[in-house]
Amino acid sequence: MSDITVSRDAAVLTIAINRPERLNSVTTDVLNDLADLILEAGADPDVRVITLTGTGRAFSSGADLKSGAGGKPGTDTIMAANRLIRAVRDARQPTVAVVNGPAVGVGCSLALAADLVLASSNAYFLLSFTSIGLMPDGGATALVPTAVGRARAMAMALVPERIPASEAVAWGLIYQAVDAEELDAAAKALTDRLATGAPLALAAAKKAVNAATLTSLEGALGRELEGQGHLLRTSDVAEAVVAFGEKRPPKFTGA
Repeated sequence: MSDITVSRDAAVLTIAINRPERLNSVTTDVLNDLADLILEAGADPDVRVITLTGTGRAFSSGADLKSGAGGKPGTDTIMAANRLIRAVRDARQPTVAVVNGPAVGVGCSLALAADLVLASSNAYFLLSFTSIGLMPDGGATALVPTAVGRARAMAMALVPERIPASEAVAWGLIYQAVDAEELDAAAKALTDRLATGAPLALAAAKKAVNAATLTSLEGALGRELEGQGHLLRTSDVAEAVVAFGEKRPPKFTGA
């Protein structure tokens, strides 16, 4: 798993996407490996907290547009993302996303799936999907409106713009933003507090809050898989992938 690093500090397990040269974009294999690690950690009684982060200057720039057949992701990537989001939701331990830089596309979805999101002040959140002819996935169509309401969720989906960490806190999209130089210390303070908390109480609280607030997540994952599966076959997405490689705006035709 050279694309992922795993470290352990007492009861805190940290899993980092390790593709800094690609701004931690994720492939199907990376998504499945992340899910495997979280499922394994969830079954380990000695792990009290699971932390997700990225190596380098990004949390994750989203799906690797060149990773699949035909030079674009496929439905296997969507299914792997869904598996990962379920693993994060179902882990008995608190999950903390330490967002050290941009969280884009499915990288944004992954961060928001965590129980607590702690971000650097220079981080931002962006649902960039419609910019490349796709729809939000990774559970974002449930996770985002649950946190910030329909109006802001619709804006993030239809007119995607960067949401700076400070604004994400004000919206209720994430837990906390701190100065970049304070991120590591803040993350350690938060995870140490969780790691010394009552594990059964934390697990029960997490399960209850998720049961009350993420009632639409399974339906969203299914709709995203169906909708994305259709969109991935369109000429608009093919054009977007070519335009991405040529570093120009895509020309969408609705076909």
